[in-house]
Amino acid sequence: MVYTVAVTVTLRPSILDPQGRAVRHALHSLGYEGVEEVRVGKHVALRIEADAPEEAEAVARAACEKLLANPVMEDYAVEVLEPSAAV
Repeated sequence: MVYTVAVTVTLRPSILDPQGRAVRHALHSLGYEGVEEVRVGKHVALRIEADAPEEAEAVARAACEKLLANPVMEDYAVEVLEPSAAV
C-alpha cells in the first residue's frame, strides 16, 4: 500500500527566524497588526510504499533524521494520511 506522509519542518523555538521576522513585518505593513509572531518552515510530502501506516511513519522519521531536518536547529512533525489522501 502507498501512504502519503506530510512532514512539517520548523526551526526550534530557541533559533532566531529572520524569514519569519520579515514576513511578520510585511504583514504589519499590510495592516495585520494582530500578528504577534511568524515562524517559517517547510512542508514535504512523501509517498511511501509500506505494509502499515506505522512503517510509513518510521521511514519518514528516518528520512527526517538523516536528510529532511537538521536535528540541531529544527523540529519536525510527521503525519501519515490515508492511503488515498492527497497532499
